[in-house]
Amino acid sequence: MTAPPVDSVLETVGRTPLVSVHAAPDPVPVYAKLESFNPGASVKDRIGRYMLERMLERGALSPGGTVIEPTAGNTGIGIAVAAGQLDLEAVFVVPERFSVEKQQLMAALGAEVINTPTSEGMGGAIERAHELADELDNAVVPQQFANPLNTEAHYETTAPEVYGALDGEVGAVVAGCGTAGTLMGLARYARERHPETYIGAVEPEGSLYATTKGEDGEEGEYKTEGIGTHDPATNELFEPELVDEVLQVSDRDSHAELKRLAREEGHLVASSAGAASVAALRTAERIASGELDVPHDSVVTVFPDSSERYLSKGIYRSFEEWDG
Repeated sequence: MTAPPVDSVLETVGRTPLVSVHAAPDPVPVYAKLESFNPGASVKDRIGRYMLERMLERGALSPGGTVIEPTAGNTGIGIAVAAGQLDLEAVFVVPERFSVEKQQLMAALGAEVINTPTSEGMGGAIERAHELADELDNAVVPQQFANPLNTEAHYETTAPEVYGALDGEVGAVVAGCGTAGTLMGLARYARERHPETYIGAVEPEGSLYATTKGEDGEEGEYKTEGIGTHDPATNELFEPELVDEVLQVSDRDSHAELKRLAREEGHLVASSAGAASVAALRTAERIASGELDVPHDSVVTVFPDSSERYLSKGIYRSFEEWDG
């Protein structure tokens, strides 16, 4: 049945496809939520729309106001899409070295992009964003890493879509953690439906989320983008008690999987999806072998965005040529 027309691009956020990952073991299917189907082509469209609409409803922001966010990528695009449709101005503070493609898209959507020195990292961008907000009337910094609305967006939208598609038969949720909002929203919803649902947080080797579960973690650089942390204290949304295990995936395995997903299954996804797929498939194998006991024989993961935003970094070249 053909869907009826909608009034705004915001109405196309969410309701993304849930697709089987063919490499899963026969008795335990793996399903991936394809978030590149959102209008801004990533999972961050969900929080862009949800956070701004809730802030307007609650009076934290008034129509005509300004949203200022320190961001290196997809969140800026998601917020820009929503701001343009909600009579809001958007300003993004981005360290110089980050993706030129993403900065161009933010500007195309009507946002102002302000660069800060690469040497100051995201800390410098955060500081500058708050300085700007203090200088303007009716301006807010949503701060995706600390804003509970990030988690709430996925509890209210992503999770019900998954459970509706699978008639509630979800045995494990395995997803990447950057801000951790996506996984935490899914995890809360899942645990309310069945407390024995397995929750796996995915990070690259070199990230330090595993230390929150009492594991030794060796910090290192990693190429995988959009997930992981060098300082879990700044990732305020992450709730270790909701997570059974932190699953680390090497850059090399993530890269090989994103190429396999394109070649064999037609998924044009980026490195965070490669990592999520590797971890989800490993989890499915553990369920199939009897190592993990879950309420239903199924695993759900999230493919956050498209590879097209990373072509200039050589995402489909050899691992050595890939500039993560």
